[in-house]
Amino acid sequence: MMATSSFEREWRDWLVEKAARLCHQVNKGYCEALGDTSQLDWEMAPDWQKESARQGVILHLEAIRSGPSVSPSASHEAWLKLKTAEGWQYGPVKDPEKKEHPCCVPFEELPAEQKAKDYIFAAVVKAYVWGELMAVSAPQRGLGAHFHTNV
Repeated sequence: MMATSSFEREWRDWLVEKAARLCHQVNKGYCEALGDTSQLDWEMAPDWQKESARQGVILHLEAIRSGPSVSPSASHEAWLKLKTAEGWQYGPVKDPEKKEHPCCVPFEELPAEQKAKDYIFAAVVKAYVWGELMAVSAPQRGLGAHFHTNV
């Protein structure tokens, strides 16, 4: 495994944080479109929810870096494994106090609108990461600053 510099680690942490925030906000908007207004903005979201988004981003970043993309079902199963390890279980309504969540089921058992979240999450991570990579490499290729994203 190749050693990473302090700069590379800081850049990766920055990228994970920015992508996790964006994924969270997109998910919030999607939930609101479905009638679920329970999601808080990133700044007000509980730490467990932010960490869940960060872990999802890291999963997809590793796939971007090392090979095949992560399928929506594999993304959900990784989320489910993390939630189960934290003591979450199935419940008909998301209840952080009881650590119950209606999506604590295998991917195949999720309703289509919940499966869509895994597709959306992956697409947002990929688009954001590739946008940032373009912004970093654009000056080297003589492209203008308009390639930079400020999310």
